[in-house]
Amino acid sequence: MLTRLHSLRAWSRSHQGRKLIRYTLVSGSSTIISFAAISGFYGLKIIPSVIWSTLAGNLVASVPAYQFNRRWTWGKRGKSGFRREVVPFWALTFLGIGVSQIGALWARHEVRAHQWSHLVNTGLVAFANLASFAIFWVLKLIVFNRIFHVDTIEEIDEHLSAEESTPS
Repeated sequence: MLTRLHSLRAWSRSHQGRKLIRYTLVSGSSTIISFAAISGFYGLKIIPSVIWSTLAGNLVASVPAYQFNRRWTWGKRGKSGFRREVVPFWALTFLGIGVSQIGALWARHEVRAHQWSHLVNTGLVAFANLASFAIFWVLKLIVFNRIFHVDTIEEIDEHLSAEESTPS
């Protein structure tokens, strides 16, 4: 057990580990933002439609998700490459929003079919969105890793290993 903890700790210090941890933190943050936005929009009846509140909540979360992933997770600076970065990110984002709309349609059906309180309906709408985006998490990681990478992971890990073995 202790050996596994040491190897997990060593992996978390590798480029791959740090990148996955950062991607996970950005994903978690954007999930919290979309969850809060959808709950607020729908729960406070700012946007009374399940479909439109889900769309708006996810769009609100997408803008910081792009910037944080690009800069912090993948370490990219400067102008975004439109074809290599912006288009694939937003294509996947809208695909994910499309899946969340399927969840919203299901939630809308359940809301209309039952006489639950608005609070329960709000929870259902927000959790349907959460489940929809959970489906996309790994796919997006794989695609974004290809979009934003600068060097291959092997090259970076070799560089980091060389730095660690060099006496200070």
